[in-house]
Amino acid sequence: MEHQQKIAEAIKSAINHLESSMKALVNRDEKVLASSVWRAAADLEYANFLFSVMQNDSDSRSWKLRSKQVEIGPLLVSAQDLLRETESGLEVSDFHEAYKKTWMARGYLLKVQEILGKRRKKGGKSSSTR
Repeated sequence: MEHQQKIAEAIKSAINHLESSMKALVNRDEKVLASSVWRAAADLEYANFLFSVMQNDSDSRSWKLRSKQVEIGPLLVSAQDLLRETESGLEVSDFHEAYKKTWMARGYLLKVQEILGKRRKKGGKSSSTR
């Protein structure tokens, strides 16, 4: 039960950080955006670790991100939607599905971090902020 509570707290924190990242995206504040996405991703890494301890299975290898989305806004919304579904899964103790959705949300955030990293290397903004 302790792991379940810690997972729920990490998911809630990630959702809050995603909300902050979406506000930063609207305000075109790349530093706050990157920081909020990083913190949400860290929360998801922790939650996924706890899920892996509870589940003791290796299904996660088949949960590949299949999105061709390259815009930050829709990626953030997709991740947040998955995490809200994760919260519902935790409430009914559907840990396998909650783990899968958390893993997939993590993939969306990794994609956002990749986009932000490419922007930093270019030294400017692109049309991906929509």
